[in-house]
Amino acid sequence: MQIENIIQSKNGAVFFPIIKQIGASLASSLFAMAIILTGWGALVSTAEAVPVKWHPGHYVTLVNPGKDSDYYMQQVYSELKSTPALRGVMIRYQWDEIEKGKGVYDFRSIDRHLAELAKRNKRLILFIEIKSFKPDEIRVPKYLQTAEYDGGVFAYTASGSNKIKGYNIKLWNQKVHDRFAALMRALGNRYNSKPNFEGIGFQETAIGEGLKPLTSTQVSKYYSNLLSINQITRNSFPNTMSFQYTNYPRNILKSFVGKLKAMGTALGCPDIFLQDPGLLHKGTANSPAGVYSYYPPNSGVMPLVVQVEKSNYEDTRHDGAGYKPAIGELLQFGRDTLKVNYILWTRSPGHFNRVLETLRMNTQSRSPSGGLKSACPSVYDSCTN
Repeated sequence: MQIENIIQSKNGAVFFPIIKQIGASLASSLFAMAIILTGWGALVSTAEAVPVKWHPGHYVTLVNPGKDSDYYMQQVYSELKSTPALRGVMIRYQWDEIEKGKGVYDFRSIDRHLAELAKRNKRLILFIEIKSFKPDEIRVPKYLQTAEYDGGVFAYTASGSNKIKGYNIKLWNQKVHDRFAALMRALGNRYNSKPNFEGIGFQETAIGEGLKPLTSTQVSKYYSNLLSINQITRNSFPNTMSFQYTNYPRNILKSFVGKLKAMGTALGCPDIFLQDPGLLHKGTANSPAGVYSYYPPNSGVMPLVVQVEKSNYEDTRHDGAGYKPAIGELLQFGRDTLKVNYILWTRSPGHFNRVLETLRMNTQSRSPSGGLKSACPSVYDSCTN
């Protein structure tokens, strides 16, 4: 390490500024003193102070199994070319698609998509799925579904029903947490330094109502371990935007969002519902605010992400009691009300053509961010474009 590379960081650690005039012996002495004063840990932490790749704007979220179809992907590449406001693609991967066996990772699909996007000067956001929404689908590797990991997953139901809606991971189990953490470290080691690898994110915080009721200890540990996974991801991707989709339960949001901000993780939400009472709730003394309330105050402070799902194209409320919104309404809500940096538009048949028409308008074409907030968030030391 050269002394010219040791700089002052925002976290308050003491580093020496660049001093071109000093001699080699003095430089060595100062460097040795730095090790004594701060320890190797502080010096190594300078890796966390380098710029974060920052290309805010509009991205298209692929619908499975489109990523595995050459025909589908050629359509996507054509849309990227004809729509400059689209800066890249978000692709969903189930945990078991990447980790084929314990510690055995298959990165070929991710590598292929990243290479194709890089050729086109577009960017990839990776989305890790651990929670399923079908009663016959589990998204974790087989080895986790064993007694060693207490089965790895739990069945959850729709509210008021005893039918299985899907499966989520037993993140309160420390062994499950540790394997998830290992996946994040492996991904960070491979992709953090890739210029066109823009971000990585996780599914919603809504845990699901257990078919077998969850204990308060399990729920509490689930969320503390989810924060731990996000911190490990920040450490593994120091130069890459990471985000957590956050929606429910509302009673954890104030603390949870505050901790995401402290670690530099982006606040995300899996939906734009223009009239949803839970997401929009302003909060009272006895009823915590919904997640949308946390967006405007954190604009410019922490990265802000929102996704437009298929259901958001079809109704303004989660319960279906609203109306079908125009694409411009969804865009305006994300841009002007939530003040986001990234909008991830799901490529839903019957809806996405309207998205493309809107994004090709002059308003979205005038800036690389497509009209979204582009300033580097203050939680980052700096950003690189």
